[in-house]
Amino acid sequence: MAVPKYHEMMLPLLRQIADGKRHAMGELAETLAVEFKLTPEDRKILLPTGGQYRFENRLGWARTYLKKAGLLESPDRGFVAITQRGLGYLKKKPPSIRPKDLMQFEEYRQFKKPNAEVNEVESTGSEVDETPQELIERNLAELRTNLASELLERIKQSSPQFFERLVVDLLVSMGYGGSRKDAGSAIGRSGDGGIDGIIKQDSLGLDVVYIQAKRWESTVGSPEVRTFVGSLAGVKAQRGVMLTTSSFSKEAEKYVEKIGERVILVDGNTLTNLMIEHGVGVSTIQTLAIKKIDNDFFIED
Repeated sequence: MAVPKYHEMMLPLLRQIADGKRHAMGELAETLAVEFKLTPEDRKILLPTGGQYRFENRLGWARTYLKKAGLLESPDRGFVAITQRGLGYLKKKPPSIRPKDLMQFEEYRQFKKPNAEVNEVESTGSEVDETPQELIERNLAELRTNLASELLERIKQSSPQFFERLVVDLLVSMGYGGSRKDAGSAIGRSGDGGIDGIIKQDSLGLDVVYIQAKRWESTVGSPEVRTFVGSLAGVKAQRGVMLTTSSFSKEAEKYVEKIGERVILVDGNTLTNLMIEHGVGVSTIQTLAIKKIDNDFFIED
């Protein structure tokens, strides 16, 4: 079963604590996972940025909204208990609890007041299926996808020589080659038809990585990869990186898996995402910091 939406967890969560006792959120997570028939794989699904499990994130927001509505309380860190209001609400036997249902409580309306757009959506009955953090991460993922696409188009419009320099810039930013000057001087130095550049694997130059950069539109097949591997053998190289603005065929990927040389294939999608991650060809226009309570700060000796 897919991970339920946060509002789909609210009524089951409230029912689990209807006995009036204190319940640990960790235990409730296990109980609700069984109730929703979630598999271990479902439990391991991460948010887009990989910082938190989706199930735990949604359960945490379900708890937050119920607490803001006064239906449950947190008597201690990591624990929840139902309130008298919560017990009274359950006695009405609601079929579900949706965000619009919580708008009847003044505390919840005040909590939502700063965000007039969400407040209006919920009060009219429209559903907001994602938690605030999920909305942020989904939009960030979309922005990153669009940026990667634009990057790839710009790279394809550049010259082959510029692409080779870009590749070296990226590898230096990733920690290879030491200085840009040392790494850049290796471009085209070998004169080998299958090798476009050489870069140090580390700043001390204890080992080198041979590079081939293909600014292609068509898929790079196994013949091209075999030629590159043959070039590595010709110079007794142990490591190579082949990068392209397009993609590699399945046959090429399978071939690399079988050979003994350590050859890495980097397609256009991987290339642009590495550029974004290491700040090559992109600049930061805004930084967003999402903060949470530092529980250690509140520990009293």
